[in-house]
Amino acid sequence: MEESTRELEVWCAGEEWCPITSTATLLGKKWHTVIVHRLLENGPLGFNALEEEVGGISSKVLSDALEDLEEKRLVNREIVNEKPVRVEYSLTELGESLEPVIVEMRDWGREHLAAASDESDSIA
Repeated sequence: MEESTRELEVWCAGEEWCPITSTATLLGKKWHTVIVHRLLENGPLGFNALEEEVGGISSKVLSDALEDLEEKRLVNREIVNEKPVRVEYSLTELGESLEPVIVEMRDWGREHLAAASDESDSIA
């Protein structure tokens, strides 16, 4: 089976919850969804450009997150043979398939989190 279509190992909290817990495990780390979102929005990026796009993340945390996303086959790391040699990160086909999930998370947050913020302002 081709690497990009091979099923990922999953962690399941019961059979009926398996798809939800597995997806949450892939995206559940703080910076993972932001990194995937920035790569969806911008396409392939070098490390420094990605660090700037994410904002508020240390180089070490970004490096660890990219390594984890690469291990989960969501992000591809490519060495670009230029002078100087640089590394570029892009989404794999599997990573790109998360676009509807990321867009829905963004849209839900825009709708509900802004409203929650407005309510807390009026309560105070």
